[in-house]
Amino acid sequence: MRIEFPDGDVEVFEPGTTGMDVAESISRGLAKKALACTLDERLLDLTVPLPADGSIRILTFADDRGKEVLRHSAAHLMASAVKSLFPGTRLGIGPAIEDGFYYDMDIPDFPGSSALEGVEAEMRRQVEEDVPFKRQEMDLSEALQLFEELGETLKLELLRELQHKGETRVSVYRHGDFVDLCRGPHVPSTGLLRHFNLLGVAGAYWRGDERRQMLTRIYGTVFDSAQGLKRHLQLLEEARKRDHRKLGKELEMFTVGGEGGPGLAYWYPNGTVVLEELERHWKEAHRAAGYQLIRTPHIAPAELWQTSGHYDYYRDNMYFLDVEGAEYALKPMNCPGHMLIYRGRKRSYRELPMRLAELGTVYRYEKSGVLHGLMRVRGFTQDDAHIFCSQNQITDEIKGVVRLALYFLKIFDFGYKIRLSLMDAAEADHYAGNEESWRTVEPVLAQALEEMEEDYAPVTGEAAFYGPKIDIDLRDALGRLWQGPTIQFDFNLPERFDLTYVGSDGAAHRVLTIHRALYGSMERFVGCLIEHYAGNLPGWLAPMQCIILPITSEQREKALEVFRRLEDVGLRCAVDDSSETVGYRIRQAETSKVPFMLVIGEREVRSDMAALRVHGEGDRGSIPVDEAVETVREACRRPALPNGG
Repeated sequence: MRIEFPDGDVEVFEPGTTGMDVAESISRGLAKKALACTLDERLLDLTVPLPADGSIRILTFADDRGKEVLRHSAAHLMASAVKSLFPGTRLGIGPAIEDGFYYDMDIPDFPGSSALEGVEAEMRRQVEEDVPFKRQEMDLSEALQLFEELGETLKLELLRELQHKGETRVSVYRHGDFVDLCRGPHVPSTGLLRHFNLLGVAGAYWRGDERRQMLTRIYGTVFDSAQGLKRHLQLLEEARKRDHRKLGKELEMFTVGGEGGPGLAYWYPNGTVVLEELERHWKEAHRAAGYQLIRTPHIAPAELWQTSGHYDYYRDNMYFLDVEGAEYALKPMNCPGHMLIYRGRKRSYRELPMRLAELGTVYRYEKSGVLHGLMRVRGFTQDDAHIFCSQNQITDEIKGVVRLALYFLKIFDFGYKIRLSLMDAAEADHYAGNEESWRTVEPVLAQALEEMEEDYAPVTGEAAFYGPKIDIDLRDALGRLWQGPTIQFDFNLPERFDLTYVGSDGAAHRVLTIHRALYGSMERFVGCLIEHYAGNLPGWLAPMQCIILPITSEQREKALEVFRRLEDVGLRCAVDDSSETVGYRIRQAETSKVPFMLVIGEREVRSDMAALRVHGEGDRGSIPVDEAVETVREACRRPALPNGG
């Protein structure tokens, strides 16, 4: 067998050689860390013979695919432990997820989180036994008989779906007495899974369908070292402290759900200040970048959604209502309204590029099981924009959008990661437009990123059906990635709405359309900001920017004078002259995460000074009131606009 290594070297091995044999031939250290391998990009177990010549890569925890294999194997280990402790358990699905794994199971008489300690103990017992994972391929009919005998009704449902799709062969994995339907691969044995921790229990509908039975979902995490696990658990603890749902309640910013309806956000005065400041800056930045702001209705006739295609493909996620016997829909996205505004009259090439932007509230039916604070809601405001341009304007427009997107990330100190999502040529029939158009536009998107000297990862097969796109994931203070700005090329809607412009030749030409959102959902973006800053929002966003604290009632008049001076320069401030001690009031302001405090005592009154306190830093000492006002104003100044606007 001729096996090629990542560095281009080729070696000859005997038939029957496994991935582990190859790893050991490289070094004993690599073999100890090895979790799986790829042969010509096909994932394989280390313990099975390599099927043919090819290019090999040994996967460790340093590889994303290696992490996934380790985590999926840990899900099997956990399910095995649960079945040992709770006979009669029926298995659902147990995938690897970011930083961990879960398994959905129907567990009889399961007491909840109190059982996790016992499950972990059983998992550790199996780890110490170092039980090998064994792959077995079989006819689908054999698998149906096997899982019928095991009473695994949920697995039988999955098998029958595979049968309906024409599959004839499947694979199962065993370790000890445990058997599971699985494509694999898995790590060689349970001994590689010792650095794990179970994190919690939740309910989950089978297949995510609220009409199906509720299963028990157990979450866990696993790493390749004790140090890695410890660091991750510390990160999770910090994330719990930053949870936007917890901080949003403590800081009286918003509430979601309850009597107001699941997935619907209600903004308190503090949260509304944050939203309004974000929206004000967004509007000013967009005007400076050459956008025109528009508004479209919250509802529209069903015919509009039929024209756009959403009626057929997105109907299950839409809300409908009857208006005088006609069917209307709450808009799930802003795009069709923007198409109508462009189509409002004949357009000339001289009007291009035309950049239309809207902070538009949309409504989407999300299943209750996936709702999560502000991150996943049913009603949210999206900062949409559509750029209508000609072919020779695409590169400059894409660069302009990327610059604007990165501007918004950088003013909040977010890191970022860029992906370029491309079509899969093998599935070309599934995409809007023609393949030639895609092949024209995709290199232009790449060229724009390269000319800006931005690193990006091309991802084949991840494009939307209507066009290629640039996704920018934002990285927060804890290193977590969140869905961020998206820049999507749209071949679909210009065709459906027959959007054209009159060119310099006097003929009609199809206009090209770029759809983009920078904040994305305003609700989700505020949730990200709260967690990113642990509630300590930048001064310009803070609902209350400064509290003035007179030590006694005798300094109240001076405190009011300072209040007026702060208010005159546009700062959000208040006087706390309650009967509580000044120490108590300082602690209250700290808890409320107010960026600045000005403490005024008898000495400050005599000298027209104020003792400046900064949240999280403490006392800065007494300074002249004018200097204190300027210090607070400068720290709360809005970011400069892009392009010098």
